[in-house]
Amino acid sequence: MAFDIELAVARLEKEVTGYQVPVVDLIAAQTKDPFKVLLATILSARTKDEVTAVASRRLFTRAQTITELSRLSVAELEKIIYPVGFFRNKAGYLAALPGILLEKFSGKVPATIEELVQLPGVGRKTANLVVAVAFDKPAICVDTHVHRIMNIWGYVETKTPLQTEMALRDKLPKQYWIRINSILVAFGQGCCKPRLPHCDRCVLSDFCPQIGVTPRTVRDQKNNIPADDGGRTFVSWNVNGLRAALKKGFLDIFHELNADIFALQEIKALPDQLPDEIINMSGYQTFWYPAQKKGYSGTAVFSRKKPENVIYGLGKKAFDAEGRVLTLEFDDFFFINVYFPNAQPKLKRIAFKQEFNDAVLSFMDRLSEKKSVVLCGDLNVAHKEIDLANPKANEKNPGFSPLERAWMDEVVHAGYVDTFRLVNKEPEQYTWWSYRFNAREKNIGWRIDYFVVDPGSRGRVIDAAIHQEVLGSDHCPVSLRFK
Repeated sequence: MAFDIELAVARLEKEVTGYQVPVVDLIAAQTKDPFKVLLATILSARTKDEVTAVASRRLFTRAQTITELSRLSVAELEKIIYPVGFFRNKAGYLAALPGILLEKFSGKVPATIEELVQLPGVGRKTANLVVAVAFDKPAICVDTHVHRIMNIWGYVETKTPLQTEMALRDKLPKQYWIRINSILVAFGQGCCKPRLPHCDRCVLSDFCPQIGVTPRTVRDQKNNIPADDGGRTFVSWNVNGLRAALKKGFLDIFHELNADIFALQEIKALPDQLPDEIINMSGYQTFWYPAQKKGYSGTAVFSRKKPENVIYGLGKKAFDAEGRVLTLEFDDFFFINVYFPNAQPKLKRIAFKQEFNDAVLSFMDRLSEKKSVVLCGDLNVAHKEIDLANPKANEKNPGFSPLERAWMDEVVHAGYVDTFRLVNKEPEQYTWWSYRFNAREKNIGWRIDYFVVDPGSRGRVIDAAIHQEVLGSDHCPVSLRFK
């Protein structure tokens, strides 16, 4: 059955009037100056609206015109726009912008997508947004919300935002082009959220197919169970270098995921190599366990609640020198953050990994005798064929070798729970993609990042999720709701 786009837009236009207005639309309502709309749009990429709004106001007090912007150095711009995502990159784009506008476009912001994408920091999404918002011309701005929601509806079946834009240009009635982004950004932020969308109160619930989504748990009126399930949110993410992730919007992602405990693997940094905003994260206790070798391995944990105890390592020098296991003890559970070794090509390090695996399982067993155990991290193994895109081609490769998978079998047979598979049995759910061959765009990936709990804590699992929409690393975050 075809999705009724006209009915959906009509309902959502009424629904989102009470939602927060997307920041670029807010700026456009205050001024129709294409220059300001362009600057705000560049700042808004991978940044929360409230952060963009504050940074834009600061920038506009210093740069009302191209001439005023040209007088600001990159260093000054960095201070003005911080902490927007990728602020250093964006400061460079802004510094280069006046020269290119003067050279190519006589100092005016161009009004076509083809011309706008020639400007620094302007991709198709930004160009479409500027054309629609600043010039009121037909354009389709496809950000992650539009791409995600259109696929949830089944209105398009696409893998990337660019594919979604092209599909919508062919299919979406033109009268919706300009306003569809504003509607779906507001709707995506306020109701159809990337994680646990509020399908229970959605105005489209009677005909939305909810493709690929896991709705939030709602109030059980009979037993008076609140929609706020009382659980805690835990997040785990292999960032593949924290310094690199910070340049890719890590801080925005961190705050957006809003975890009670946030665990990182493969930080590849010592604390004194990191900026103060990550070392002294507001509202969190921070614990670091870097590898002795610089630029390699290492783990970290951010916790809102102060733990009763912190355990660094497993007590074996070969493992602990690589900063692979960091454990926080709380009143009713242990939280173990682990970065498992890679077995390496031709399984050159398989013996080391097997020894590490056995040590971790023994550690879990000892702790689970005292209280609940939550283990998270990059386990560097896909357990079942469903957990990677090309199982037959990888049967002898690291991460899917019989020895590694046998250890996962042992973990499960001991009663430990792979929390994601407890709540989601669907294929094509991956957490890591090679940087080669456009693997992420094609979703040719592996599920190698986990939350595992001890047998007695199965009933404490409320939900588990994979956040494939989050970029910034070759892995994506995974999360657990835990009572």
